[in-house]
Amino acid sequence: MFKLNEEKYKNVILYLSKNTKQGNVWGKKKMYKLLYFVDFDFFERYERPITGDIYHRLQMGPAPSYFDVIAEELKKEGFLRVSIGKSGPGYNDAYIYKAIKDPDLSVFSKEELKMLKRIVDKYGDMTGTQLETLTHKEAPYLAVGEGEEMPLELAYYRGTKFAS
Repeated sequence: MFKLNEEKYKNVILYLSKNTKQGNVWGKKKMYKLLYFVDFDFFERYERPITGDIYHRLQMGPAPSYFDVIAEELKKEGFLRVSIGKSGPGYNDAYIYKAIKDPDLSVFSKEELKMLKRIVDKYGDMTGTQLETLTHKEAPYLAVGEGEEMPLELAYYRGTKFAS
């Protein structure tokens, strides 16, 4: 129903990677959940996603379908650095996403920029595990089975509180 917007998708990734307090996104799980909130919050408010990606329910929460392909393109273009970081004893190593190039903010509407800022402000300091816990309580995750697509329309059943 919605078409993947590669230009916006790339710039969302760069925005998230640049604007969290740490100046990067630590962990693929965290990046996946931030993207979920970007698209589902925007859809709930404006009836359309920003990236146009399709999300599936996985054990650790919503996962976008095209992130790995888009991130690899950004990496090849020299716009995104993807490195591996040691998380600590008993934890898997984590991918670290750091923007090398500033996002092109001109591709976004005023409403999209406001939503991106909101996502970073609200969720940017959380860990991937904290974000996983949040998404597991939401209607889009609860309404579908493992591996199934999470329809954007289920965002309407989340009851997100948006500031005016």
